[in-house]
Amino acid sequence: DTYFYNDSLSPKPKISQKKKIRMASILHPSSLLSSTSSSSTTTTKPPVPPPFSRPQSTLSPPSKPLLTRLTTTLTATAIATTILTTSLPCLADSPTSFNIYYGTAASAANYGGYGGNSDKKASAEYIYDVPDGWKERLVSKVEKGTNGTDSEFYNPKKKTEKEYLTYLAGFRQLAPKDIILNNLALSDVNLQDLIANADGVTSEERKDENGQLYYDYEIDGVLGHSLISVTCANNKLYAHFVNAPAPEWKRDEGILRHVHQSFKTVG
Repeated sequence: DTYFYNDSLSPKPKISQKKKIRMASILHPSSLLSSTSSSSTTTTKPPVPPPFSRPQSTLSPPSKPLLTRLTTTLTATAIATTILTTSLPCLADSPTSFNIYYGTAASAANYGGYGGNSDKKASAEYIYDVPDGWKERLVSKVEKGTNGTDSEFYNPKKKTEKEYLTYLAGFRQLAPKDIILNNLALSDVNLQDLIANADGVTSEERKDENGQLYYDYEIDGVLGHSLISVTCANNKLYAHFVNAPAPEWKRDEGILRHVHQSFKTVG
């Protein structure tokens, strides 16, 4: 017998609702677009962040009280360093003023003003400065008559630091410098020893505002330092001495040079 199979009559397999929905979504064009869009989205590179820039830090100026404290501290430190590293002179040993001495170069017979004018300023033949605080040593008549010492002042803290003046009558003009210094040493034992042990002796000539000639000597030795100024006036030879031991010379050199340069004859 001929048998025809009718497919439409055979029962069809049942498809679940979930599978229908899944198949519809796969075949629907929008799913393709969605898939493509999704794929495109996942493969797109994320945006590159801008390079990291370090934030600029702005320092605010320190407050005024802080600046004042810093300045005060630095100033105090500088002063302390200067005091510790600088050898300051002793103010007690550095007089700031001088007194003018008026010398008369009077003979031994007129010592102390006897037999003549007792006003030294009116009858002065020479002058020189004396550091404030120095003491005068009274010169005896014998000393005045033998070696011609007319006046002397000394530092009471060190008596060998001193200045004095001698004079000799009968000199109208100065002899050569070397002869004058040797003649002065003949009557001054201390000067002889100073010259004999000197490391150096220098001499020079100078003239004052009136044209008067002076010889200046400087003797430097282990025993001390000496500045000598010699001139002729009034038919006399005047020699002014400034002597100091080595330690005192190093300390008071400026004062002693001032005293040396202050000597001059007057009248």
